[in-house]
Amino acid sequence: MSYAAYVFDAYGTLFDVHAAVRRHADAIGPDGRAFSELWRAKQLEYSWVRALMGAYVDFWQLTEQSLDFAFQRFPSADPKLRKKLLDAYWTLDCYPEVPAVLRGLKERGARIAILSNGSPAMLASAVKNAALDIVIDDVFSVDVVKAFKTAPAVYDIVTTQYRLYPNAVSFQSSNRWDVAGATKFGFRTVWINRHDMPDEYRDYGPSLILPSLESLQFGI
Repeated sequence: MSYAAYVFDAYGTLFDVHAAVRRHADAIGPDGRAFSELWRAKQLEYSWVRALMGAYVDFWQLTEQSLDFAFQRFPSADPKLRKKLLDAYWTLDCYPEVPAVLRGLKERGARIAILSNGSPAMLASAVKNAALDIVIDDVFSVDVVKAFKTAPAVYDIVTTQYRLYPNAVSFQSSNRWDVAGATKFGFRTVWINRHDMPDEYRDYGPSLILPSLESLQFGI
């Protein structure tokens, strides 16, 4: 079945959030992997906590704050790398299958969009760096509603802008909690389970589970 719009989460789904640390792996040292995972975990945790408090700040500030925490947690990592890591986050690598998948869907006549916690500037930089601006029709940031996923108002950005019912939208994310929120909202959801993680939030299960985005180019 084809959908009127295919909407993608950005970080972890289209863009590799660990690419920034990987580029400086030698300088960071043996704790690089754990450092990167903590940076990402805190980035998300801060978004959830602020959402519950009603104390929104844009995602770039959370990215900086979570990186600072990671440096405190791993003193083996040189804080002088802070600027290099933050600069690298603006130009994260996209996953190798992404360009072909988005082109394939666009050729089938679907609208292609991003819906992300990222700030508008962050997303614009990542999309341009990966040369995806020629295939992506719209980039929707939560900054419009000053809330973070999984708030229903975030998913409603898409249906409002496109004037579509939720079930006309296929939403893809590597984040299981994001899939749960989008499922509850009424989107058809695809969980991109890149790391073979166990399922959770089973009362809001995805319509489809894939190991990567590759199969989507055929319009499934």
